[in-house]
Amino acid sequence: MTKNTQDENGCTLDSLSHGLEQTQRLGMRLGELLQGGELILLEGQLGTGKTTFTQGLARGLDITTNVNSPTFTLLKEYPGQPRPARADLPARIGPALYHFDLYRLDDPAEIFDLGFEDYFYGNGVCIVEWADRADLYWPADHLRIRLKMLSETKRGLLFIAHGARYCELLRQFQKITYVT
Repeated sequence: MTKNTQDENGCTLDSLSHGLEQTQRLGMRLGELLQGGELILLEGQLGTGKTTFTQGLARGLDITTNVNSPTFTLLKEYPGQPRPARADLPARIGPALYHFDLYRLDDPAEIFDLGFEDYFYGNGVCIVEWADRADLYWPADHLRIRLKMLSETKRGLLFIAHGARYCELLRQFQKITYVT
């Protein structure tokens, strides 16, 4: 089930996942579209699938390293990997993945003290778990994903795109995820 809306503030896509594999597959489909320079903000309680989604996203970026939550380090970096040619792009090295987890962050301003701001405006893909802990500090343009536990296996994922680039990304994501 999906529901797509668009207004002057951005675009949304409401989706359901019926299990771990489907959550990873949604992440993988999004990862396949990323070119670098994207900021993806994840929200949701413990156990809603933020890290599971990130694992799929990494796979979509052709990153085969084991991806797990950087709760105790705040950041894990995964270098870009060779990506095969597509109809619209030649073969190339994909963007690096910067996986943040702000769960243990006491003061949101710490993201600046730690130098994380540079990542958010760089060429890699930044994905941030517990992003709502630093809401005042994010760039205006980003993709926010709110994960909600609906049952033991079912999750609701609300994708909220802010900015024209992210609305287009969300349209492409919907097309390859739900049409093909």
